[in-house]
Amino acid sequence: MLRGLYGAAAGMIAQQQRQEMLTNNLANANTPGYKADQASLRAFPNMLIKAMDTQGPKGAQAPIIGELTTGVYLQERMPNFRQGDINETGNSTDIALLQGVLPEGESGRPGALFYTIQSNDEILYSRNGNFTIDGAGFLTTTEGQYVLGTNGEPLQVGDENFTLDPNGTITSSDGAVIGQINLAYAEDPMLLVKEGDGLLRYTEEGELPTAIGNAEINYQLQQGFIERSNVDASQTMTEMMSAYRSFEANQRILQAYDQSLDKAVNEVGRLG
Repeated sequence: MLRGLYGAAAGMIAQQQRQEMLTNNLANANTPGYKADQASLRAFPNMLIKAMDTQGPKGAQAPIIGELTTGVYLQERMPNFRQGDINETGNSTDIALLQGVLPEGESGRPGALFYTIQSNDEILYSRNGNFTIDGAGFLTTTEGQYVLGTNGEPLQVGDENFTLDPNGTITSSDGAVIGQINLAYAEDPMLLVKEGDGLLRYTEEGELPTAIGNAEINYQLQQGFIERSNVDASQTMTEMMSAYRSFEANQRILQAYDQSLDKAVNEVGRLG
């Protein structure tokens, strides 16, 4: 009986964690470049149940009763790197990244492109093209991290009157070429983990290779546009209702076990 109680409790914990993930997705539905998380639920290994103290031929093994499922758990949260919709803002510092057909890596998953961001001497990556210009004229994220160019240095654009071509080359208002925005290519984007503020960190050694100059990679940058979050609000609401119902069902099972235990302890075997 207690094993069933543990299984119901495990289901409640898994659905609670899934609900928290979906709530975070919905809260970031309007965050530029945000990639929705997906949950992977997995069952604990089944237990093989055998009978004990049974009468049988000498040397015979105890009869097998069957398998017992011991519940589920949330194995991992994986970002969905699908391209988000493009929205026109008219702001010259907003830059949308449209990735085209990318080569497929050894993992079988499609690759992904990212802006290269310098944060406290650490190289991070992002799809959030909602940039701004700091007091020194550098192109930065809204949190103040530098956007890097193909030379690995921050891009000093001066003011908002710069222009950007589809390849990412930045030209000042007087026609001088300032530099080119670097785009990093992740063959397996699942090797990136979220760091907060729309930033991603590469978990392997070294840095992601640049996509600039790679003939197999197609992309386009659009100034005055922004890539929206790829969260599907209506689908997320449906999944939240499903998670809530599953949590509720496990809760009822838990209450039923609790009532059975109450009767077993306080009523069964009572004298007088």
